[in-house]
Amino acid sequence: MIFFNRDDVIMLTPKWTGERFDDGRPRVPDEILKRISVNTITELWRVLYVNGYKYQFERSLKVTHPGRILIGRAVTADFMPTRPDLHQHLLNYGHTVENRKGNFNQWALDQLVKDDVVVFDMKGKIYEGCPWGGNLTSTIKRKTGQGGIVYGGLRDIEQIEGLTDVQFYYLDNDPTPFMDTMLLGINVPVKIGGAVCLPGDVVLGTSSGLLFIPPHLAEPAVVDAEKSHIRDIWGFIRIDEGKYTAAHVDSPWGAEMWEDFTGWFASDKQAEPYKHLNFDQELDDARKGFYRSFFGDIIKFKGSTTEGEAPQGALSDPNKLATRD
Repeated sequence: MIFFNRDDVIMLTPKWTGERFDDGRPRVPDEILKRISVNTITELWRVLYVNGYKYQFERSLKVTHPGRILIGRAVTADFMPTRPDLHQHLLNYGHTVENRKGNFNQWALDQLVKDDVVVFDMKGKIYEGCPWGGNLTSTIKRKTGQGGIVYGGLRDIEQIEGLTDVQFYYLDNDPTPFMDTMLLGINVPVKIGGAVCLPGDVVLGTSSGLLFIPPHLAEPAVVDAEKSHIRDIWGFIRIDEGKYTAAHVDSPWGAEMWEDFTGWFASDKQAEPYKHLNFDQELDDARKGFYRSFFGDIIKFKGSTTEGEAPQGALSDPNKLATRD
């Protein structure tokens, strides 16, 4: 048994075709991380859900620094309560074969780099299950500039809260140290509450909770989130002006509303940060009498007499449509 294998990490993340770290993890570009960090979990979640990734969000953990965003690429570690025969074998193997130092809770930290988020699945163990205290969280801060997540306990909470520019998520705190726990793997799939996290996932932590974004969906998710966000900005303006009601803005937009929006988008200063987005497809669909549902299916407006070939995709049952709220 080995604790880390680059080929295994690549096998676990076959949909990623971009750059990888030396350890095999997908390296989602820094620019995508930055764009993700300024969007909300609600805005980013849709693309994951409609692509079948239903178990990527967890809300149950506490935070050490309320109000601070956590953003980075996951380094995972899977733990289990001790079974003496296996525990000793694994510890000896790590020390003698892989030349690792110290205890199991330190090994995954050795390979951390900037903008990593270390993710420990402690199986909910809090008593005698606190892998990090003041010293190791300081190490994580120095190496990553971000922080970490433990589905288990933290100790030295007062010291950790005194650190700056870092964020940690945890189940609860306890004064007991890391005991009677063994490491099963580094950069393997882990489960954080109800969410599944793989090595290289983009981790976003906000006041809403934690979202684990598969690397190959990071860019589609942030583009969709940005489109939703700028449409909301325009919608708030038009509602405040009295031109449209909230019901208009939250319903599928016809050609008139899309033309109003795209005209505003082309000229208003509030849209400047979003100029990399393109709404030609949405406008073209509306002019042909179609719109795309929450699930991405293409639906013809009821009563539309507009002549035009349906955009590529299958017509859907309108009952599947969910409003944007």
